[in-house]
Amino acid sequence: MTDRYAVIGNPVSHSKSPQIHQMFAAQTGQDISYERIEAPLDGFNATIERLRNEGYKGCSVTVPFKFEAFKLATQLTQRAEAAQAVNTLMFDGEVILGDNTDGAGLVSDIKHNLHFNIKNKNILLMGTGGAAWGVTTPLLEQSCRITIGYRSPEKAQLLVDAHSTTHRIPLASMMPVLDSTSYASLAKELARDILAFDLVINATSSSLSDEMPSLPIGIFSPNALAYDMMYGRETPFMKFAREHGAQVADGLGMLVEQAAEAFYLWRGVRPDTAPVIAALRNS
Repeated sequence: MTDRYAVIGNPVSHSKSPQIHQMFAAQTGQDISYERIEAPLDGFNATIERLRNEGYKGCSVTVPFKFEAFKLATQLTQRAEAAQAVNTLMFDGEVILGDNTDGAGLVSDIKHNLHFNIKNKNILLMGTGGAAWGVTTPLLEQSCRITIGYRSPEKAQLLVDAHSTTHRIPLASMMPVLDSTSYASLAKELARDILAFDLVINATSSSLSDEMPSLPIGIFSPNALAYDMMYGRETPFMKFAREHGAQVADGLGMLVEQAAEAFYLWRGVRPDTAPVIAALRNS
């Protein structure tokens, strides 16, 4: 019997998830179907209830429902609790298990596909929304130092405080492993040669509207990697990074790797992501 899965979002017509999971299923011999479902903005919970009643085994959750999925889940994985957002649901009887595979997907893409060593690196994570929350803990687990670049100090402080508690981070130390700075302060520190970053991750929505984040020249250390979670085209951030000597990567690998984590949760078998990434790049 074919097990049914779906990706739920609004909008969702652009999602590559069905293509990705169908390639995973063909590769691993799993008998599944996977479709796109656009839920009404005020109808996420009702959509999940319908899917459970119809016998679906789980679903992927994308914008704008990740926080609602977090609240709906009856059980959470440790990484979902840390992210305070859910991108993967698994249905098992009365249990709705919520997971967040975004951070694991990002780390896997950077380490294994891009062959970039995160350990001991100085990282600028731009953004304080759900994307940044989802990847902060998995990045910290790689023994790096993260600076959150923000426009809203309140949102940045919430993120730092939450993860400082989780990881027992010594915020009073001379070199905390997690802190935050405004883009204006960042420019001043760079002008005084106080810091540059080995890895700069754009977790803001700026690339969706073809806008450039407020980054000063000199942000990148030698051999730095600039990573944009957006995929499908070169963004202003990627163009800026390339022009200033950084290696550049988009978020397609992260998309496939986080899907592989979800597939493993659902099916207990881990697919090979490399041929899937290559197929999507060439399509």
